[in-house]
Amino acid sequence: MSFSHEQLYERLSALASADAPTRFVVAFSGGLDSSVLLHAINIVQTQIAVPVLAVHIQHDLHADAAAWEAHCRSTATAMAINFESVRIEVERDSGLGLEAAARNARYQALQQIVLPGDWLLSAHHQDDQAETLLLNLLRGSGMAGMAGIGVMQSFGRGTLVRPLLDVSRTDLQAYATLHGLAWLDDPSNEDSAFDRNFLRHGVLSDLAERWPAAASKLARSAELASEASELLDQLADDDLQVLGGPQRLECAAFSKLSDARQRNILRRALKRAGLEAAPSTRLRQIIDELLPARPDAEPLVCWSGVEVRRYRDSIYLMPAFPNLPHQTDHALGAGTQTIDLGHFGRLRLVGSGPAGIRSDVIDCGLDIRFRAGGEEIRPSGHECTHKLKKLLQQQGIVPWMRDKIPLLYSGERLVAVADLWVSAEYVDENGLCVAWEDHPTLY
Repeated sequence: MSFSHEQLYERLSALASADAPTRFVVAFSGGLDSSVLLHAINIVQTQIAVPVLAVHIQHDLHADAAAWEAHCRSTATAMAINFESVRIEVERDSGLGLEAAARNARYQALQQIVLPGDWLLSAHHQDDQAETLLLNLLRGSGMAGMAGIGVMQSFGRGTLVRPLLDVSRTDLQAYATLHGLAWLDDPSNEDSAFDRNFLRHGVLSDLAERWPAAASKLARSAELASEASELLDQLADDDLQVLGGPQRLECAAFSKLSDARQRNILRRALKRAGLEAAPSTRLRQIIDELLPARPDAEPLVCWSGVEVRRYRDSIYLMPAFPNLPHQTDHALGAGTQTIDLGHFGRLRLVGSGPAGIRSDVIDCGLDIRFRAGGEEIRPSGHECTHKLKKLLQQQGIVPWMRDKIPLLYSGERLVAVADLWVSAEYVDENGLCVAWEDHPTLY
């Protein structure tokens, strides 16, 4: 099947039927694939009535990088397409490998350019999909990995769209030849030391000799795996509605499900919570060790920036929080009505209420600290002074958050515990109230 600009128009029109883009941002490397995409979209630009921006990311990984940038600029200029070039530095010793490090740096740069409503168009094609499927199979990926490259996904403030996934590289080359396009050949694409090149020039080439339709069949398998992955996500989402997730799961209901269903729920919950995917060994630990642990054992399973804990009858999935100093430089009041606590939300002074803080105390400023141990407070409405540790336990606050709750002090006197309690000594029904917003879960 040959490729034409009409096919691109039909594909983009179908994808835009639900939510049309405000701008197309074409990731333009100058290679064959992105050159065809830019040329074809330039032809259909008047039909789709959407402005186009070509963006070239200059990695400086090759001696000819400047010449490549100049080629891309002149190509876009000849088409009267707006052009932007971004120079990036690739962290060579990141531990990810050069391919992955370059991709991450490139995507970070593109995220800065993509605006709300933008579609970032990438020229990934059918052969790329076949390579991705094989790579993910060799890595032992699950159904989501077998789904390969998605057609559409959120990307920063916009959407990443790959409209050429059903087009073969052979068809793209035929289009480029037909229209007399000039493109760049990156010599690193021939280096079989890179896994993807090894598959492209060795394994897939051999497969194509025996089975000419190998790439299209592999891409079709990825498409079917994508459908299956979507169904698994839907099942997990239904389960999470019952379990209370994604960041807190009820143990009793969770433990009644099969192992496979539990793993499916955990994978989906981590993704929805914006957390790093778990290695299979950690999923096994959660199910075999954390789930059956005693309610008072406070078990922990962790990996790269993620912690999974159990407290009482719930499993909690969360980022690994940094340690906090007892004393901070922040003060609330005296002209500062909002304090940003980073991972731990924001503190604000809001309208007056029955548990407000006296204005004269606020005018002097309230220092923000965290627990050091031994704190006491007589909350408004209580007759006696209580150890803060005891109050937090009685309130059922999860243990790992008890030393991360902001405490408001006037001098050495504890005035309030976030928005949980205000000291009876400082309460005024016409005073300002404390609001603690966007904080990690406490219960």
